Amino acid sequence: MTTEATDVLSGRSTRRGAARLLPFLGPAFVASVAYMDPGNFATNIQGGAQFGYLLLWVILAASLMAMLIQDLSAKLGIATGKNLPEMIRERWPRLAWPYWVQAELVAMATDLAEFLGASLAFQLLFGIPLLWGAVLTAIITFSLLTLQKRGFRPLELAISGFVFVIALAYLVQIVLSHPGIEALSGFVPRFEGPDSLYLAVGIIGATVMPHVIYLHSALTQNRIPAQTAAEKRQVARMSRTDIFLAMGLAALINMSMLAAAAAAFHTSGRTDIADLTLAYRTLTPLLGGAAAIAFGLALLSSGLSSSTVGTMAGQVVMQGFVQFSIPVWLRRTITMLPAFAVILLGLNPTDTLILSQVILSFGIPFALVPLLIFTAQPKVMGELVSSRAVQGIGWCIAALIISLNAYLLFQTFMPG
Repeated sequence: MTTEATDVLSGRSTRRGAARLLPFLGPAFVASVAYMDPGNFATNIQGGAQFGYLLLWVILAASLMAMLIQDLSAKLGIATGKNLPEMIRERWPRLAWPYWVQAELVAMATDLAEFLGASLAFQLLFGIPLLWGAVLTAIITFSLLTLQKRGFRPLELAISGFVFVIALAYLVQIVLSHPGIEALSGFVPRFEGPDSLYLAVGIIGATVMPHVIYLHSALTQNRIPAQTAAEKRQVARMSRTDIFLAMGLAALINMSMLAAAAAAFHTSGRTDIADLTLAYRTLTPLLGGAAAIAFGLALLSSGLSSSTVGTMAGQVVMQGFVQFSIPVWLRRTITMLPAFAVILLGLNPTDTLILSQVILSFGIPFALVPLLIFTAQPKVMGELVSSRAVQGIGWCIAALIISLNAYLLFQTFMPG
């Protein structure tokens, strides 16, 4: 695939039309998994059940913000040949170790949600106890990570396959729940009381995942060798298309989650649905067994793929910040220990998912602010430097996300 991409850049390729784009697709589909992980399932289902279609516009706005941020991360890797953690270590060496510690803590919190999501899906679909579901999740994740030994393409294809399973599952959910034309009213910006505002804050605040900002720059940094400024511009354009397709699909999936929950639960008066297990069990009497199975398969695909991507991000963070690496199997073992602890202690998986999202929010400024600083510097980015308009929008997004997360944290720890 690298050779084919190089041929496209040099003009030697015999590919025509959309086929010319294929060698450049992949990184954004890997990154997009973070935007439909089990944490998103929890917030989208609660939002649809409690408020119907009201917050569809929030998911759309959050997805557009995510597209811009992922584009900046991808361009950093293309322009510099380095990922974001490496840039931070190079430019701010005194901050490298503190940055690494916080990034590892955030990565473990992220991985906790993803690992629990897959374990819960095994329990819902096959009646497997959570503990053994966790063991199966570990085995499958290990197997997926071994694909990295064959180059970047096999793992990208595997992750993309999971994304399309999630998309297909929610297509089934939409068909079975058949949301009405009133769903279009959900794209009119508005709120209905403080509870809807609080939930909207949760949706937006959980949109930008710190670990995937680090990872996307690593996925693009040396994937396709672009030597000249013109080649880098062309790779950046192809990357933008990759992001538009992958993140657009993620946005549709998230909106489908909320719309299906609204049609199935809100319209039937089940506005209390906020637990993933309860959502699964309630779907069968409302929409039939196919809807419940589709939900379970989507959750399983989400948990397995996002857990794999989270481990990849952890490797990038460690190597980039402190120039140290450990075997992938050891990292996977360490990061899954909190999930096993939660299961053995008998804690509620959905409640733990929500708590992990709160911890995750602490890491957002650490990833987002350096990204905006570096991509605005001509000496760093060359001709791929962000325009003033993009810089302005980026800083507005950063201020909004950081403020909303601060509000979310305040409401979580100081309710009332």
